[in-house]
Amino acid sequence: MPADESSAASGTDRSRAGAAISRALTPPLLAGPVPAGPAPFAGLALRSRPATGSRRPPAPRGGRGAGTPPRPGRRAGVRQTYERARRAWDRPLTAYYLILGAGLLITVLGLVMVYSASMIKALELSRPSTYFFRKQFIAAVIGAGLMMLASRMPLKLHRALAYPLLAGTVFLMVLVQVPGIGMSVNGNQNWIYLGGPFQLQPSEFGKLALILWGADLLARKQDKRLLAQWKHMLVPLVPVAFMLLGLIMLGGDMGTAIILTAILFGLLWLAGAPTRLFAGVLGFAVLIGFLLIKTSPNRMSRLSCIGASEPGPGDSCWQAVHGIYALASGGWFGSGLGASVEKWGQLPEPHTDFIFAITGEELGLAGTLSVLALFAALGYAGIRVAGRTEDPFVRYAAGGVTTWITAQAVINIGAVLGLLPIAGVPLPLFSYGGSALLPTMFAVGLMIAFAREDPAARAALAMRRPGVRWKTMRRRVMKRPSGER
Repeated sequence: MPADESSAASGTDRSRAGAAISRALTPPLLAGPVPAGPAPFAGLALRSRPATGSRRPPAPRGGRGAGTPPRPGRRAGVRQTYERARRAWDRPLTAYYLILGAGLLITVLGLVMVYSASMIKALELSRPSTYFFRKQFIAAVIGAGLMMLASRMPLKLHRALAYPLLAGTVFLMVLVQVPGIGMSVNGNQNWIYLGGPFQLQPSEFGKLALILWGADLLARKQDKRLLAQWKHMLVPLVPVAFMLLGLIMLGGDMGTAIILTAILFGLLWLAGAPTRLFAGVLGFAVLIGFLLIKTSPNRMSRLSCIGASEPGPGDSCWQAVHGIYALASGGWFGSGLGASVEKWGQLPEPHTDFIFAITGEELGLAGTLSVLALFAALGYAGIRVAGRTEDPFVRYAAGGVTTWITAQAVINIGAVLGLLPIAGVPLPLFSYGGSALLPTMFAVGLMIAFAREDPAARAALAMRRPGVRWKTMRRRVMKRPSGER
């Protein structure tokens, strides 16, 4: 063999031996794949750690660097929380609990505010400071009984009650106009004296009567497929509603007439009235309302007080302006329960029409927003009940009650805020007045009954009974393995 070839071969052998030694001595994390077959210093390679891949670079000590995207775990946690909240909101008993809880909370908070807002007014009338509170408390106890009764009554009994209630309400509203029986309060002839300190306003029961009777009428016509014809949709619903409106307007109660008109339009909307028909009836109602306002100086003065910041000539906007003063002085959390200044003779009707202003002054923005949230929850629950049912009577009645409470709350709060004219309607379930509280609490019980009639809600309530729960637990125990304790 030539010298150059032998030297080249020896160099190749030396390079191969050096490569084998370097592979054996190199740490496993930095070494490449070891070829099969025996190699020098194989014992060192067997005693070393097996290769597991490259190490992660050390994380910075100061936390995640700038621009690092959020961790997937946090996103998953937010998504899971949202899904849990959505599932809880979509449970069958959500509407049931919202109606029951919001109705009771509004009533209880209203009792507290009636006591706080009416103390000075009672002392001005030489009455005990708890005079108005005791009357409202008695009405709330009776109303709670009516609400429980309505929530337990079957739907057939509610529908059977519609016609007697309508006939009785019309009879009482006629008696209001009879001299010696009806009495006038604040210029409105819409009360019946019952003896002692008790009075009755039949027009408040007219709202409930129109809802029950109208819902039963439209449901029966829908079952016969008659609502596609205009005459069956309008007659006799609209004439009867106009009869009630006429009896109310004889006493001069414009505010209650507006609420009754809103209920009528709510029923027509739920019945699927065509746009032309709906616009025609709405235009006629607006024309009648404009004529009634134009011909009354008192109503025109109320209309001119929208957005007023000064009492005006002759203090015509005194009540509207002092309602704004009460809200403005409340701040975030109010001056404290019972510490209102406007109720000391500055703000007329502090416990009835303008109790929301006293609430804003004593409980602040937090208190007023809480009241608004409760009414919003009640309205949402009513819409949910009306939208998820397959019974036409339940849909019309639930929509009518929701329209009634929501429209009356909007009109009352809008007047206190100076956005609407003062209509003289109380805040539902909140203001003083037994005649307004009793039918409203019965209507809330009606909504509870509708929420209970949902098949999913009925099954969920049945599972909460002690007997069913015990049987379910027994079945689960029997399915367990014998060795499990």
